[in-house]
Amino acid sequence: MTSSVSELIQEKALFFYKFLRSPRQVGSVTPSSKILAKAMVGSVSWDEVNSVAELGAGTGAITKYIQTAANADTRVLLFEKDPALYRELRFQYAQYGCYRDACRLQYVMGQEKLEQLDCVISGLPFFNFSQTVRNHLLDEIIASLKDGGLFIAFQYSRQMKKQLAERFDIDEIKFVPLNVPPAFVYVCRKRGTH
Repeated sequence: MTSSVSELIQEKALFFYKFLRSPRQVGSVTPSSKILAKAMVGSVSWDEVNSVAELGAGTGAITKYIQTAANADTRVLLFEKDPALYRELRFQYAQYGCYRDACRLQYVMGQEKLEQLDCVISGLPFFNFSQTVRNHLLDEIIASLKDGGLFIAFQYSRQMKKQLAERFDIDEIKFVPLNVPPAFVYVCRKRGTH
């Protein structure tokens, strides 16, 4: 067995274990597929992105595509609550700022001396959270984004569509059937204040 196949099996096993221990936090039995990751990352004009945050970075299934697509000088912030996944992300992506709590996005941006983000990419299972946590996260995301900035999130249902439409302009919803489970990618844009 090649090392890349072995790593993939280990990644999936770890993710499944984390899901069994904390399904409301992890949200899926397996990491995002490369097709889903590419659908999310491919929605961004990376030549216009100087700063991006990934919320719920997990095993780095999407992070590796961000790393490939982003410019060398793009500032990247990663957020992952699970301690083991967080440690692995810090090791794998030592060049990026890595943090534990996406609910502290604005605080972290202050620490990183970033005024606004061009893009936020999210793998958080929003519908698993209480409405209070959901509202707080969405408020943090909106406050962190520049006018016209992108918020790209995948969900396993269309249940978040109404809440997202209340806060963002939804440019597109992509259905990604080749993911376990199938997913919807919401490509949202922060409304301008002018």
